[in-house]
Amino acid sequence: MRLRSKILLLAILPLLAALGLIALAVQHQERSLARSEHELVERAYLDARRAELRNYVALAASTIAPLYARADADPALREQALRLLASLDYGRDGYFFVYDLQGTVLMHARQPELVGRNLWELRDPQGRPTIQRLIAQAKAGGGFVDYPWPKPSSGEAAPKLGYVIALERWGWMIGTGLYTDDIQATLAELGRQANRNIATTLLAIAGIAALGIAAVSAGALALNLSEHRVAESKLRLLARQVQASQEEERTRLARELHDGVSQTLVSTKLLVEAAQASGATEPLGRALERLEACLDEVRHLSHRLRPALLDTLGLPAALQHLAGEIEEAAGLPVELRLDGAARELPAELKTALFRVAQEGLTNAVKHAQAAHIELQLGFEPGAVRLQIRDDGRGFDERAVRLHPEQGIGLRNMRERLAALGGHFEIQSEAGAGTTLLAMLSTT
Repeated sequence: MRLRSKILLLAILPLLAALGLIALAVQHQERSLARSEHELVERAYLDARRAELRNYVALAASTIAPLYARADADPALREQALRLLASLDYGRDGYFFVYDLQGTVLMHARQPELVGRNLWELRDPQGRPTIQRLIAQAKAGGGFVDYPWPKPSSGEAAPKLGYVIALERWGWMIGTGLYTDDIQATLAELGRQANRNIATTLLAIAGIAALGIAAVSAGALALNLSEHRVAESKLRLLARQVQASQEEERTRLARELHDGVSQTLVSTKLLVEAAQASGATEPLGRALERLEACLDEVRHLSHRLRPALLDTLGLPAALQHLAGEIEEAAGLPVELRLDGAARELPAELKTALFRVAQEGLTNAVKHAQAAHIELQLGFEPGAVRLQIRDDGRGFDERAVRLHPEQGIGLRNMRERLAALGGHFEIQSEAGAGTTLLAMLSTT
């Protein structure tokens, strides 16, 4: 793993760890608050229901109080009391019931079919004796009992909170109750709301984490791009320096060949000519021919390394001389066209364009099998353009570019221009010739 990646991880991992701990703390706190809220709501609801049930039972007791207060034990009074209690109800599921203290149903406003049945052994799904618990609470002075009972409006068993009292003299238990399934539904909705709030909070924290990671990554990317641009700039500068040093070396070598070897060969030629003038002609003639060939080769090598015209008369003259050399060596017509007003270019620009022209013309002669080559140099505002077009056989530029052992000259041209911030383009098709375009900015 690279150092930059390690630094990025060291920045992101603590952020994720901190946000994870915050998420756990927030989740724990919200769940604790939800439990507290659940308990408060449940207690408030139950307290309200208990107060309501006490009031209902007190109302029922006061309704039959005049009858209960009479000293006679007339059964008709008890029947009248049962009818009064049966007529009292509240809401769809609010009613009163009366049992004797042995568990027999004396009155049930919503389930008259139970009247006369003894439910002493009735038990709830948990095995608890329902009626026995109610009667025991009534005998103990009255109170509340939780138990399940069928709901009149739906016929299904639901949790119920009952309140009962005992009428000891008549041997009765009077009570009523309120179903608490609505409380459970309200508490369940509060729980779902709490879970939604927790989920929303966690999503917000996840969003913050994503934004934090994106910000860190963006910063790292910006730093990486900045470093990449700096490195690319340094590479271009280094490439330009390498090319400049190459050109300086070529210039030095060309100068030494011209001023040293060339001068020596010229002197030798003069001596041989003098010897030839004195008499012995045949050996000296052959030596003279060899010296002239050697001198031509040295001059040609000197010009190939660094044409003097490039530094003295400029790029157009150097290209004209190059075109003439190609025509003379290959017997191939090379047409040079100049567009725009010629102007002096920086040394590195004209050197780069001359090398591109040199390589392009050499490729056209060696590989294109062209009948005609056109070399065009254009001076534009803020730029200079060099175009080499031949009518040869063309080639598959993409295949050559991908092949590791082909197109070295084309890659050299492309890299040379790229080092100067220029543009290099190749257009070629089989049988349709090739066009090379080099563009460099002069601003």
